[in-house]
Amino acid sequence: MEDTPAAAPSAPAASLSSETGASPGHGGKLRLDALSAFYGPKKAIDSVSLDFPAKTVTAIIGPSGCGKSTLIRCLNRMHEVTPRATVTGHAILDGEDLYEMDATLVRRRIGMVFQKPNPFPTMSVYDNVAAGLKLNGERNRARLDEAVIRSLKGAALWDEVKDNIHGPGVRLSGGQQQRLCIARALAVEPEVLLMDEPCSALDPIATAKIEQLIRTLKEKYTVIIVTHNMQQAARVAEFTAFLYLGKLIEFGPTGDMFERPKEKLTEEYITGRFG
Repeated sequence: MEDTPAAAPSAPAASLSSETGASPGHGGKLRLDALSAFYGPKKAIDSVSLDFPAKTVTAIIGPSGCGKSTLIRCLNRMHEVTPRATVTGHAILDGEDLYEMDATLVRRRIGMVFQKPNPFPTMSVYDNVAAGLKLNGERNRARLDEAVIRSLKGAALWDEVKDNIHGPGVRLSGGQQQRLCIARALAVEPEVLLMDEPCSALDPIATAKIEQLIRTLKEKYTVIIVTHNMQQAARVAEFTAFLYLGKLIEFGPTGDMFERPKEKLTEEYITGRFG
């Protein structure tokens, strides 16, 4: 989790392209309105307003400590489980304020995949995927079987594990474990999938598989990915948001931002002058 701000120039006001929010052919799925997040008295996110278009991939980039991970943790109510962590402003999913909903329901609708693969160590592949469904009360074996197979196929993992589905999940490779965690998130059929640097611990081959999977997932889900890798953002994301010192500096179509950034700070970051 990112707590320490990076050292660089002061942050200007955000620049939002005309495509911000509902882009052509895509309605806004998730909207932030002056969202701020705090750890005790320390402000980690500073009044961010942003629309995430439906069924697209949005990348969140920025230097270490800029608030990327904190921002997405606010989107599925994980931020508030940290002692003395608070949120102000609004996060709106399909017209409903996430902070006026039951937190369990929010996490069912907005799934999350973390930086390091974290399969449940004592569970099989099958039970890892079924864990969320069982937690929500599903006990029908036929429905569980269908959901597990559907989710493993959705995570492009079924063909690799179908002959050992009751074997330990922790015996899979790192890349397979991350796809298992994606399958676990998909099993409860979320509407939005958050991914916090999902490839940072993976080798290039496993990374390529995850990136291909992300491009496929956007056909059904709104995907928001935190990444330090700007080449990865360019490969998988239609939209990119640049955060710095907790502020949204710029947001727009990824190609436009990388080729014609509107803010000097954005240009300095993507050309490697700091970060």
